[in-house]
Amino acid sequence: MLNAQERAHVAQVWDLIAGHEAPFGAELLLRLFTVYPSTKIYFKHLGACPDEVNLLSHGKRMLEAVGVAVQHMDNLRWALSPLADLHAHVLRVDPANFPVVLASHLQGEFTVEMQAAWDKFLTGVAVVLTEKYR
Repeated sequence: MLNAQERAHVAQVWDLIAGHEAPFGAELLLRLFTVYPSTKIYFKHLGACPDEVNLLSHGKRMLEAVGVAVQHMDNLRWALSPLADLHAHVLRVDPANFPVVLASHLQGEFTVEMQAAWDKFLTGVAVVLTEKYR
């Protein structure tokens, strides 16, 4: 899926994200709810107006799962299988709703090459997460 250079870029991006999973994840959720309000139905446990604690907690879990994927780039299917099962069979989340935006936090450190590699990596993650829907 990724060549050696792309893998290095993905690892670099993750190094910039690591340690910030909760705040970055919370912001991702807020952006998701703003841009795609219909996605709130998949997060009923957060309530109609999620508080900061819940957003930070769930945002952290989301990005920790991305961290697992980064650690297992060569075997995404294996690494993400439990999460794919959960989303497809239990939560029944629409697979079109997996947008991830991080560039606003990484700004100058997020080069065009890093973004291209990260996008390719996240496409692979999305493919694995949606395979169980078939």
